[in-house]
Amino acid sequence: MPEGLYVQAIDLAAYATQHAQFKDWWWKVQIGKCYYRLGLYREAETQFKSALKQQDIVDTRLYLAKVYSRLDQPLKALDVFKQGLDRFPGEVSLLCGIARIYEEMNNISAAADYYKDVLKQDNTHVEAIACIGSNHFYSDQPEIALRFYRRLLQMGVYNCQLFNNLGLCCFYAQQYDMILSSFERALSLAENEEEAADVWYNLGHVAVGIGDTSLAFQCFKLALTNNNDHAEAYNNLAVLEMQKGRIEQARVFLQTASSLAPHMYEPHFNIAVLSDKVGDLQRSYIAAQKSEAAFPEHVDTQELIKQLKQHFARL
Repeated sequence: MPEGLYVQAIDLAAYATQHAQFKDWWWKVQIGKCYYRLGLYREAETQFKSALKQQDIVDTRLYLAKVYSRLDQPLKALDVFKQGLDRFPGEVSLLCGIARIYEEMNNISAAADYYKDVLKQDNTHVEAIACIGSNHFYSDQPEIALRFYRRLLQMGVYNCQLFNNLGLCCFYAQQYDMILSSFERALSLAENEEEAADVWYNLGHVAVGIGDTSLAFQCFKLALTNNNDHAEAYNNLAVLEMQKGRIEQARVFLQTASSLAPHMYEPHFNIAVLSDKVGDLQRSYIAAQKSEAAFPEHVDTQELIKQLKQHFARL
């Protein structure tokens, strides 16, 4: 919708609010929505707060929390949701809102707890089931994650992401009979090239797991064919190239991966290892520092930095 129409809508809603002597909360919410669409988040916040004072409803709280999320104030958004739960105990949309914010803050355990509360109120909530399944998978419990994903299948959910996750869970749970069929279904349901790239990338991981490096190489290449900005695929291709002794090609892949995803520690660490092997200790040390900044708890990075410092001290 063009911005001009939002401005006209604000004028109309403001006139209606004045006509109602500023006592009609509904018009204030509409003004707040228009301000939100225009990116005027502080003005939207004022309108939503005023509306809540007159009529406390869930929808207004959801919009106010969205404003705080846009302003990068997740703790304020959490306060809005939790105050709403005091007013509306067990409200699913509020519980989901809290869980999503905790996910964005990378507090996965807290997010999972709230998603479990969602399932207590609505045991067919797709987002909650999927997120709890994902949490179990990344907690090294693929067998439990499989139960949640199969529950989604029973509910009639058929999409690329679900079958992609099913394939990975089957692999790590050693249920090899379902791996390829799950990934084949995921590829057939992929709606865009990015989804297809993720499937090929996961297939590459499976190929590495069974020791077929040639298949892994082809899968990672196909991931890049579908999505040329897939940093993880570049990184894994570089590792395969290093194993073949193709140092320069590996270096190019790693530099590409680190530029596409500077937040990932793996490309930086692999550059550090590669540079250390060829005797470029200065570059190795710089890359290792970047790896440590991205993932301070990575033991191998800490060990490499320690070795390099000892070497520099002897010079």
